[in-house]
Amino acid sequence: MSDEKHDPAREPALRTFAMPADANPNGDIFGGWLMAQMDLAGAVAAVRRARGRVATVAVDAMTFHKPVFVGDLVSCYAEVVRVGRSSMTVKIETFVERRASRAIEKVTEATFTFVALDRDGRPRPVDAPFTGSP
Repeated sequence: MSDEKHDPAREPALRTFAMPADANPNGDIFGGWLMAQMDLAGAVAAVRRARGRVATVAVDAMTFHKPVFVGDLVSCYAEVVRVGRSSMTVKIETFVERRASRAIEKVTEATFTFVALDRDGRPRPVDAPFTGSP
């Protein structure tokens, strides 16, 4: 069964398999591992928008809807939904494709805030050109 909000035409910012090393003894994937994947996905969107280095400064409204299991294909979708002077708000939704049934289910969502950084690690305007290594 497919989640009605899942748009398969949308490109995931990150896609990976949930592995045994990421699970507790019951076979459920640790929430911290999932949060790290979402942070990476959000950074992809933020780096593209800022055209350079960014840092995560906040995570808001993280909601876990369903568990992730070993063998699930995890896909994180990220969209910049707000741009301030130096910060960006990124909405991240995570879906899994279940290993056995191939059902697609939304498992979590969150809002992350990233800040654009200059080469010295100080906040810079999102729309200012980035100089230096990302």
